[in-house]
Amino acid sequence: MVDVGITEAQRPATAADYLALLKPRVMSLVVFTGLVGYVAAPGPGDLVLGFAAILAIAVAAGASGALNMWFDADIDAIMTRTRLRPIPSGRVAREEALMLGLTLSALSVVTMQLAAGPLAAGLLAFTIFFYAVVYTMWLKRSTPQNIVIGGLAGALPPAIAWAAKTGAVSLDAWLLVAIIFVWTPPHFWALSLLQKDDYAAASVPMLPVTHGAKATRTHIFAYSLLLAPLGLAPAFTGLSGIVYTIVAALGGAFFLFLAWRVLSSRAGEGQASEDKHARALFGFSILYLFVLFAALLLERGLA
Repeated sequence: MVDVGITEAQRPATAADYLALLKPRVMSLVVFTGLVGYVAAPGPGDLVLGFAAILAIAVAAGASGALNMWFDADIDAIMTRTRLRPIPSGRVAREEALMLGLTLSALSVVTMQLAAGPLAAGLLAFTIFFYAVVYTMWLKRSTPQNIVIGGLAGALPPAIAWAAKTGAVSLDAWLLVAIIFVWTPPHFWALSLLQKDDYAAASVPMLPVTHGAKATRTHIFAYSLLLAPLGLAPAFTGLSGIVYTIVAALGGAFFLFLAWRVLSSRAGEGQASEDKHARALFGFSILYLFVLFAALLLERGLA
């Protein structure tokens, strides 16, 4: 075999590796939903406060990602889609990830406290703790409901940003949290149908591993039935307008259609032709949440 030089696992760590510890793709969604929460909250807001609050949310998301990768290094080394991450590949030491996560956690909470006060800072600290400790260290390895309960951490940024702007968290803020919370299970279960063997090899009790693909498809459809009308709820509380309502109605209907196709398929049972339905739902679910919140951002930003 021809020697092509340093392999992925052998090369030294770069800035990109440390950035990867922060899970930037996950961070981007967290930042976006937090931004929408800040803009949607009542009142004129403040540019400096808003920037500081969103920055603190972003840093906290990165800290949570680093702590997750630190603790899950053993699982990541087994799973195909994660084994080339910085820690299992040997480019970044676990201790470095731990220190990075703890340092960023402290910086994010202190920044939020100084910028927005104890409520927003407390919610932010709770989110980091819930993701890093409750979800990563306990739920993920102990129950097939891991992603359902653990999804609360990823759902809270709109409420945190709302609290940063107003000093309180209203029903509308919790409604945004609820939309993300209910969206999370069908989104991740669609992916888990495609990655079932990986999770089984790593002994992670994801729903397709513990209850089978058919039960997972049923759960996906059930949560989609809840999500479609829940996405329309802001139109009835006065939080959103006609643009959001149209987007939520059309997006929710198509989400439900894709979930029904998954339910009617044999996705997760080792047939590539059937797995395409789960893949389509997973891909659209990301677009659905982004467009839904983008519509609200547009309406509230122009209000």
